[in-house]
Amino acid sequence: MRRREFIALFCGGAAAAWPTTARAQKPPVRIGYLSSGSGTSPIGLDRVAAVKEGLRDEGLIEGRDYALETRFAGGEYDRFPDLARELAQAGVSIIVTNTIASVRAAQKLSPPLPIVMVPISDPVGVGLVASLARPGGYTTGVANLNEDLTPKLLEYLRAILPNAQVVAALFNPGNPSNLRSLDDLGPRAGAIGVKIVPIELKSPQGLDAAFSVIATHQPDALQLLGDSGNLDMSDRIAQLALAQKLPSFSSVSTYAEFGGLLSYGPSSRKFYVRAGYYVKKIIDGANPGDLPVEQPTHIELWINLKTAKALGLDIPVSLQQLADQVIE
Repeated sequence: MRRREFIALFCGGAAAAWPTTARAQKPPVRIGYLSSGSGTSPIGLDRVAAVKEGLRDEGLIEGRDYALETRFAGGEYDRFPDLARELAQAGVSIIVTNTIASVRAAQKLSPPLPIVMVPISDPVGVGLVASLARPGGYTTGVANLNEDLTPKLLEYLRAILPNAQVVAALFNPGNPSNLRSLDDLGPRAGAIGVKIVPIELKSPQGLDAAFSVIATHQPDALQLLGDSGNLDMSDRIAQLALAQKLPSFSSVSTYAEFGGLLSYGPSSRKFYVRAGYYVKKIIDGANPGDLPVEQPTHIELWINLKTAKALGLDIPVSLQQLADQVIE
């Protein structure tokens, strides 16, 4: 598997830092960050750090060039409209946001504000942008490929668990891309003799109840569908799965880092770092609707051998050799 980075949709090197005289004349730009998760979880904290890293890479220094206003929904998607309005009232010029529902809430603001989405599943298919090349309107950013990863995840599951018959799929019913993924997952899994049992997880408050439901079905494995709010609980989900002796899989690469057995997907952290490029272009006067939405070209395979050992599983050597990261 070759390592590749994001598609470069622009030419030239990094933009030059603003001249000192011009910088002194401008107050810091207020940038909004609207998250579906928690501001105190390990993933939530790392995402904010990644956004700041990306801004720093573009020559923007916090406190001097920008101020970051953060709002966290804590998995409660019905809060997005109020949180988006709070950011607008706080005077932000751009909103960085990370799930379909939050993008839609930001798109309804009047007057409109530029939106940088990171990362979104199938933004064209769910109607957030007109196209990847010319998104139009006030929205741009980066898209993941979660909707395209189902076949490979099933292949890996079958390689590790050749006799698996039932897989619980943990999903957020408020996320349209999760519903589309379920529609795709069921028939594909059925074709290899695996039954999918959908398990709803709407918010952190429902996590224990969701795992109680999972236990009643006695599945052979658990698949966590890509949802920003639920993935913010990756550490808790992985540990609860381990407590039930469930091998767990996800399409977000770092899930295995938190104790999941296997993950296969693009680097989510790179998406958040990449937000800095879009923010800088918009600050410099670019129309967000003219900035192409990028997609990753490298998909990472992570395997957690420590988890495999705890579950009594042997991971095929051939699969380990394909992995980008093997956690021992």
